[in-house]
This record gives sequence, structure tokens and C-alpha cells, in this order.
Amino acid sequence: MAGKILIVDDVATNRIVLKVKLASACYDTLQAANGTEALRLAHAERPDLILLDVQLPDMNGIAVCAALKADPATRAIPVVMVSTFRDPASKLRALRAGADEFLSKPLDEVVLLARMRSLLRARETEEELRLRDTTSRELGFAEVADSFDAPATIALVAARRDVALSWKRDLAPHLQDRLLVLDREDVLAETLTGTGQAAPDLFLLAADLALPGEGLRLMSELRSRSATRHAAICIALPPLAPETAAMALDLGASDVIAATACPEETALRLRCQIRRKRQADRLRAQVADGLRMAVIDPLTGLYNRRYALPHLARIAERAQQTGRHFALMLLDLDRFKLVNDGWGHAAGDAVLVEVAERLRSNLRAVDLVARLGGEEFLVAMPDTRLETGRETAERLRRVIEERPVTLPFGQGMVPVTVSIGLAIGGGPRNAIAPVDELMCRADHALLGSKAEGRNLVTISRPAA
Repeated sequence: MAGKILIVDDVATNRIVLKVKLASACYDTLQAANGTEALRLAHAERPDLILLDVQLPDMNGIAVCAALKADPATRAIPVVMVSTFRDPASKLRALRAGADEFLSKPLDEVVLLARMRSLLRARETEEELRLRDTTSRELGFAEVADSFDAPATIALVAARRDVALSWKRDLAPHLQDRLLVLDREDVLAETLTGTGQAAPDLFLLAADLALPGEGLRLMSELRSRSATRHAAICIALPPLAPETAAMALDLGASDVIAATACPEETALRLRCQIRRKRQADRLRAQVADGLRMAVIDPLTGLYNRRYALPHLARIAERAQQTGRHFALMLLDLDRFKLVNDGWGHAAGDAVLVEVAERLRSNLRAVDLVARLGGEEFLVAMPDTRLETGRETAERLRRVIEERPVTLPFGQGMVPVTVSIGLAIGGGPRNAIAPVDELMCRADHALLGSKAEGRNLVTISRPAA
């Protein structure tokens, strides 16, 4: 998950040390020595994340953070504030200004990189939401209005019930949300995760429940369940547990919070995660409902050509701005006419619906999957290089091939395969190919898969 990181620190040696650490993790870096330069670079370069020192020569780092978060152009950029101060008041000032994290020097490299990975994952969802909103407006639809957010439901799960009750008592003055005290069995109960009762929006879990690390195992269980996989999950950590913090973030925790943090800090962090969770909910709701009548294929539920091509153009435009790659696949079912001729159009429809579901369930939320027409599909994957694109295309080919499709009306099962053409766009800004050219390359690669015997992935190589 490489990205562009802006380092803001007035001490040159600090900037150099951070640059070396981030370069070893394959991040590109920009540097600023003061707040004014930081604001200029944030607007001009649109970094993926900003590491911002509190003490700067021309303006306070907290003021820089507040300015970034007040500007719609830079509001979504995650800001990690860094300081020699360790007092709770400094951390609260930073979080109130909109900082996504506050870390004290000397920085623990493992925790820093884990926190950055977590924030960059969250940013991907926010960026995709804005991208899809832009696509919708260019299709002539009104901008989605901000909705009123009802109080959230927050589940508090600690090793002992009295500890969770103390969390509830301390947090209640700072939150208008519904606070539930639950134990592990309550969390996993069928009444909570079934259709009869909505799951909490956020879980605050102690890292250690009955056993050390059991909170992390519970988090993994929640992520595996359909009713709770999209909930925000924060882990309350004992003091001096940097390795557990890094592990929790890499396992999918939305945030890690010191068990000794003051109630206001905890409340600020929980509200931030609820906001992000609702943004992700909005993205999923927009995919499912927002443009269904005009841009959703009624048979498969995938996007249709009308939506896919403008959205692909937006993906290419963003790749041009960032210098990153993206993958484009064209997929065509092999000998599909034989299904229609041999079993009828209802059988053909069943095959298309099943193939669409397999594609959708094997791609990321940020990826675009569409039915272009007939038996042809399109997949576009932002921020994807050749090797990942090839692996994904092969995986999609296998999941279509490995299990026959059950036909309606007791007609039995039919084997299905797919041919795929893959092209990679983006990269260095002077090497960006137009979308039409990229579509043509993917189409030629698809024809190559057909000519070589079908059920293959062929990769388009750009002309020298």
C-alpha cells in the first residue's frame, strides 16, 4: 500500500530519519520545514498522509492541522501529529483540531507504520466515495445530500463487566450515542448478529478478555460475520503494548486506544471512527441503491456500460494525477451461445447472474465490476500494478471454472469458463495511455485468449 507521505518538521535531521524509515517501507516522501510550506505542498501535491510536527517556526502544528481539516480540498488527508509532548492536554488539542492520530517522540517505527497502513486503508474508502459521487454527477444525477445521523450504537466489551460499566459511566457525558455493556457471548449471540436486531455501529473491545489476546480473536470473528464485518472496531490496550497495537491495526482494528486514555480522548476517537463507518455505509448504499434504475444492469445487479465507462475515465484521471497504476480487464464467457441454444435463455440468465456474483465477491469494494452487454464484463482496479492484476485475473478465471453453475427448473449443472484480457494503465505521468487505447489493448488481449483456446488470461503489452 505504497503512498506519498508529506513530512513536516523544522529539524532537518528528523526529516531525514523519517524519510529513510518510510523509504524502506516503499513510501514516497515530500518534505516541508514550516507550516506555510506544508499547506502549499498539501494543496499542490495532494499527499496520501501527512506527518506533522506540533512545533514549527512560523505557526503551530495544531493550527496547520485545523487549516487542513477546514479546507474541503485537503480535509480527507489523514494527519498524524508528532510531538515531544506526552501530556494528555496536548493530545486532546490535536484530536480536537481534527488530527487522525497523535504520536509522541521518539517514534516507535512498528507502531508508526501500522498506524499509517490503517489510515491509508480508511482513506481509500473515502476517496472511492468521492470518486463515485463525481461519476454520478457527471451522469446528470444530483449530488447526494448529507443525511441526518442518528445516534450510533456502541458496544463496550471488557474482561470484567464492572470495567465495561466504568467505561460507560465515563464516556456518557461526552457522547450522545447509545452505549451497551456486553460480554463476549452477547456479542456473538444469534439475536445480535441475526436479522432481528441491528448490530452495533462500533465495538470497543479490551485486547485481553478472559485470555491474553482474546479481544483480537473476537475482532477477527466479528470481521468474518456478515452482520458485523462493516462495524468500526476499536481495541483498548494496556500501557506499553506497542507490538499488540501494531498487530491489532494490521488485523483490521479501526483504532487502538490506550486503556489509560482520558474519557474525552476516547470519545473523540470513537466519534471519528463512527464518522468513517457511516461514510463507508454510504458508499455501499450508493452502490446498491443510489443509481440502480439508470446505471445498474437489472439482471446481474452489476453496473452497466453507461456507468462503467465514465467511472473508468475517473479512475484513469486519478491515476494520471497520482502517477499510480490501475488494472483493466475485459472478460467474456466462453461458448455462451451453446448455453442459450441448449438449455434456453432462462439458463443463460442464471449463468450470467452466478458469474456476476462470483466476480463481485472476489473483488475489493473499491474495484469496479460491470456488465458491458451480453456475456461481456469489465473489471477496473484502482492502484493496482501488473503482478497484482495478473494474480487477480487468474483468481477470477479459476473461481468461474472450478464450480459448474446450477441451472433452473432442474436442468442440472453446466460448466462455465471465461477468457480474460488484461491491460495496465497509469504509471509515470508522461506514459499515460488514453482510456480508449487501454480498452482497445484489453480487447485485443481478450481476443488473444480466445484464439489460444479460451479459459485463459492474456496480458496486453504496451507498444514500445
